[in-house]
Amino acid sequence: MNLIAIEETDRTKWIIVNDGVMGGVSTSAIRRTNDGTVLFTGELSLENNGGFASVRCVTGRQDLSAHGGLEIRVRGDGRTYQLRLRTDDEFDGIAFRAEFDTRDGEWTTARLAFEEFLPTFRGRTLHDVPPLDVSRIHQLAFMVADKTPGPFSLEVDFVSGWKTESEAR
Repeated sequence: MNLIAIEETDRTKWIIVNDGVMGGVSTSAIRRTNDGTVLFTGELSLENNGGFASVRCVTGRQDLSAHGGLEIRVRGDGRTYQLRLRTDDEFDGIAFRAEFDTRDGEWTTARLAFEEFLPTFRGRTLHDVPPLDVSRIHQLAFMVADKTPGPFSLEVDFVSGWKTESEAR
């Protein structure tokens, strides 16, 4: 199951949310490539207490309860990125994040179990919060916030649900 129809990216509403919301100066952009992938690029800056760049899309209500997590195929730049999920339309609400590493210029596939997604709010991990409700995924985001200033580039081929071996039976 493809959570993001990459081939429909031109019609998908992507929203850029960078640290400018709190005075930072990081920049980012997202575009569809000729190969049908999505390319998230920009410049991370730590100036003015900044340090993150992100892009979100509204996926429409997705019920992923039949899956153990998400599988993503990406080509990165050696940096660590976050895949973030939301179960509501809130601009500034709780997000659930899981980190994944990339290799410079290489395609890699990462499997992120839903148990790995931690509830966060404005960069802080939350406690005493219900776990991610995977039957109500509504938004998906990619973020870079690794405290390393400079250019970044993440190309995404797909994001899909995967089933554990016990679930596949």
